[in-house]
Formats: sequence, C-alpha cells, structure tokens
Amino acid sequence: MASSSFNDKHSALRFADVGALSKRMLAPIDGYEKAPLVSLEEAVKPLVNIVPKIERNVYVVQENCQNQEDGLTTDESASIMLYTKNLVSWFLYLRLILTALARLPSKRRSVFRGVKENA
Repeated sequence: MASSSFNDKHSALRFADVGALSKRMLAPIDGYEKAPLVSLEEAVKPLVNIVPKIERNVYVVQENCQNQEDGLTTDESASIMLYTKNLVSWFLYLRLILTALARLPSKRRSVFRGVKENA
C-alpha cells in the first residue's frame, strides 16, 4: 500500500508505491503534450494487442463514469479510473489523463493506493 501525507513546510506532495521505488533516476515523460486530445477508445487503440481485455475495461470504466459532478468529461474520468487499474499508458492516453488531472480542482487529501506485491 502507498500513502502520502501533507507537510505544511512543503508545497509539493509525493506519491509512491512503497517497496517499488527505483534507485535510479528516470527520464521524464516527454512529448505526450503535443499529441492530439482524443477519446478514450482512440487513446487505447495502440494497446489492444498488448493489454488483455483493454476494450472491455474501457467500456466498464466509461459506464462507471457517467454523470460526473467534477466537470470532467466521461473519457477524462474514465481515463483516471483505467490508470488506477495499472494499465500501460502511451502518449495519447497520457495526453487524455493528464489533461483530466490538470482540470480537477486542487484539494489537500491523503491518497492511498493498493498494489499487489509478492512479499
């Protein structure tokens, strides 16, 4: 399980999967912001032959994201839900989810995420 806490002395929050942190520096994700903003179905097309049941998962998360009150489109909300299922993300998908996350209002909260790991 991962957790984050707010520290008044710092303006940034850190989110991490405890136990799965890399000790090497990773290159930033670059270039996705130049990709067109497309529907969730279009964004995951490159993943159809790579991620099992992606199209079914897209349908399910879209059905669960109808009539949102957060100002996001169904595709934006569904992209966030799909991401939390640990699915692979590519430029078109990253463009959609990061646009959705940027549109959400800022709120101070603790965030927890369950991750299956062999202990």
